[in-house]
Amino acid sequence: MPLYDYICLECGTRFDIHLSYSEYGKHPVSCPTCRSQRVRRPIPRVRVAKSEDSRMESLASDFSDPSALAGLEDDPQSMGRMLRKMSSQLGEQMPSEFDEVVDRLEQGQNPDEIEKSMPDLGEAEGGGEEDF
Repeated sequence: MPLYDYICLECGTRFDIHLSYSEYGKHPVSCPTCRSQRVRRPIPRVRVAKSEDSRMESLASDFSDPSALAGLEDDPQSMGRMLRKMSSQLGEQMPSEFDEVVDRLEQGQNPDEIEKSMPDLGEAEGGGEEDF
């Protein structure tokens, strides 16, 4: 049975109710808090899927101006925000260490300190550095 979201226009309570398809629109719905029947369905959030090309264009436009990258090495929080944005635009699964590094950057930690505290950072999956 489908679950429908509602909001009460009297008290502002948000609630869900199970209704069959045949009941929807015919069965009276009332707020579980104040019992008012002045309820409505909220507008759902909309997600827009972007193509990989579109994501890359957006990312490129964000960093096309060299001044956007200026001073990042002196501002770990901005560096963390930039890395998080790049990660979300790429849409790829990042290693668990990535989130830890970005979290620490966003907290203002120095990149050199992070690198010293994570000696295995940047090594190949096999546990050692790859020879090319």
